[in-house]
Amino acid sequence: MFSNAEGKLFQYRNCRILKDHKIYTEDLWVRDGKIVNPEKIFFEEKILADYQIDCKNKILAPGFIETQINGAFGVDFSQEETIINGGIGKVCNGLLEQGITSFCPTVITSPSLAYKKILPLIKKTKGSKDGAGIIGVHVEGPFISKEKKGAHQEELIQTFDNGFKDLIDMYGDLSNIAIITLAPELHNSQQIIKECVNRGIIVSLGHSMANLVTGEEAIWNGASYVTHLFNAMLPFHHRDPHLVGLLTSNKLPPDTQIYYGIIADGIHTHPAALRIAQRINPKGLVLVTDAIQAMGLPEGKYKFGCQQIEIKDNRATVAGTNTLCGSIVSMDKCVRQLAKSTECGHVLALETASLHPAKVLQISNSKGTLDFDTDADFILLSEDLHIQATFIAGELVWQRSGDVISVITRTD
Repeated sequence: MFSNAEGKLFQYRNCRILKDHKIYTEDLWVRDGKIVNPEKIFFEEKILADYQIDCKNKILAPGFIETQINGAFGVDFSQEETIINGGIGKVCNGLLEQGITSFCPTVITSPSLAYKKILPLIKKTKGSKDGAGIIGVHVEGPFISKEKKGAHQEELIQTFDNGFKDLIDMYGDLSNIAIITLAPELHNSQQIIKECVNRGIIVSLGHSMANLVTGEEAIWNGASYVTHLFNAMLPFHHRDPHLVGLLTSNKLPPDTQIYYGIIADGIHTHPAALRIAQRINPKGLVLVTDAIQAMGLPEGKYKFGCQQIEIKDNRATVAGTNTLCGSIVSMDKCVRQLAKSTECGHVLALETASLHPAKVLQISNSKGTLDFDTDADFILLSEDLHIQATFIAGELVWQRSGDVISVITRTD
C-alpha cells in the first residue's frame, strides 16, 4: 500500500469514473487528500504527476457511506463491553473491505445509563489507514412505537411526555449524535423534531404507526429521512399509504427530497418492493445494511443489545421467534442486490450507497462525490461491482489480493 505523501500529485488513469450521474473514462487527480481540478494542473502549475496509478479499466466511484449499522465482527455498538478495548476500531477497519469509507454506528433502544456510557465512547473521527471515518452516531430509539418495536425491547421504549427534557435525560450529551430515529405520532414529537434539527441532528421517521398526514407534518418540521422503509411501520394501504406514502406525497415543502433507507439483503425487502421504491423515488433511495454484530461471524446465538439473537440460514432473528433483528449482509452485497433486483444500472446502484447518504447527512460538499475539492474517499470496483480497493483521503487503505493496480513513480 502507498500513502498520499504531502504535496505529491497522484494521477489515477485507465479508469472509468462515476461523476455527474454518469460513468465515463477520465483521469482522477489527487493531492493532499483532495480531488484536484486538472485544468489548474495543466494550465497554471504546468506540472506532471509524481505518481501515476494504472487502475486497469476498473470503475472508480465515491466511497460508500453507511447510515445504519448496529455492529459487526462481534462488536455490538449497544454493548459497552464490546466497543471498549478496540471494538470500534475493529469495525472501522473491517468495513474497508466493503468499500465503506464513512459510517454512522447505530445504537438501538437501550437504558439511559447505557446511552450515557456508550455515546461518549463513539466519537466523530476522520477515516484513515486504520479504518472508515465516523460521521456520528445513529440512535434508533427508544422514542418509538411499542406496536412497531421490531426487535427492540418493549420495556425500554419511552415517550416525550416532558418534551425535549426527556430526550436530554435519556441520551445525556448529544454532541456525538448525527441521526435520531423516532416515531412522529408520539406526543410532543413534532416539537422534538424541530429542536433536533435546530441542533444539527438529522431526524428519521421509523418504528412507527404514523399515518401519512403525521409523516407529512414531521417533514414540514424538519425530518428528512425514513428508517428502513417497509420494515417496522404500517404497510401501504390505498386509503392511507402511511409513511410509505411520503415517497410520492405532493404535500411536502417545495423542492423537498425525502430520503429513505432500505435493506437490500433479499430478506428484509422483497425484490418487487425494491423495484416499487426505486421506480417511484430513485433519488431518495439510500442503501443501509442494518447489520448486527454477527455480520462476519458463523451461525449461532449472540447478544444484541439486551437480548439474545440467533443467526441461521443467513437470517438474524430474536432467539426463539421469527422477528428479524437486523441483517448480516455487507454494503457491497446490497449494492449488487439492488442492481440485480431493479436493473437500475451501475450509476444509481452506486449512488444509493454514496451520494444519497451523503445528502442525508448534509456532507455532500465534501463526501459522496468525485467533485473537485472534495475528500478523496473512493473505491475501485470490477464490472460486476465487487470491491477491488478502497482509498481514504487519497491513501490506499485496503485492496483485494492480486495485481489490482500498478503504480509508476516519476523519476525526473
